[in-house]
Amino acid sequence: MKKLLKIAGYTLLTFFLLMGGYLLSAYILSRMSTNREVVNDADITIYILTNGVHTDLVVPVRTAQIDWSTRVPFRNTVANDATATLLAFGWGDKGFYLETPTWNDLKASTAFKAAFNLSTSAIHATYYHRLMENENCRPIMINKAQYARLIAYINNSFQTGTDGQLVHIVTNANYDNNDAFYEAKGSYNLFHTCNTWANSGLKSCGQKACRWTIFDTGIFYQYRK
Repeated sequence: MKKLLKIAGYTLLTFFLLMGGYLLSAYILSRMSTNREVVNDADITIYILTNGVHTDLVVPVRTAQIDWSTRVPFRNTVANDATATLLAFGWGDKGFYLETPTWNDLKASTAFKAAFNLSTSAIHATYYHRLMENENCRPIMINKAQYARLIAYINNSFQTGTDGQLVHIVTNANYDNNDAFYEAKGSYNLFHTCNTWANSGLKSCGQKACRWTIFDTGIFYQYRK
């Protein structure tokens, strides 16, 4: 019995040491920033948007470079509102998105699968008419070349069907009338979260970003006023 208690104690100690190292690394690396690519012709406004946990990348619906409504049709949302001018993209665990509308609905099995790379991912796309700039929504100016890289990054995060179109997930788990879900590439895990994806998106277009982050707070720390 004494031996079993000793093993259990070492196991718990190892777990807490690993978790402590994980969280400390996440904190330190999220406060370290990558260099911003400085340009003189930034004329496109994108945004980072958080709900307090999860970061979205928000882009214009239409520019000369791309009309996102041809990739993410308005008709896939309940509202089918073609007057929206902004489109938010968020990548994450499919189980969290579709089976966990609130934290009270979180199942241990969903959390376990998400943490250990055992489930698939989805992209949550939400249309907006406007956004209010505040501590949860920061504007970022980029140029056309930078936006082209961000377009490629977002497009490459989607799964596509044999017809080359995005794979719409038909579900009643939508958050409101202006959003839809799509199959995505990759898997969520302890080291690659929804915020890691958004942070990598900022890196792709030469913007200030964390060295590595799993939390939205790291990203928004880089854009604090």
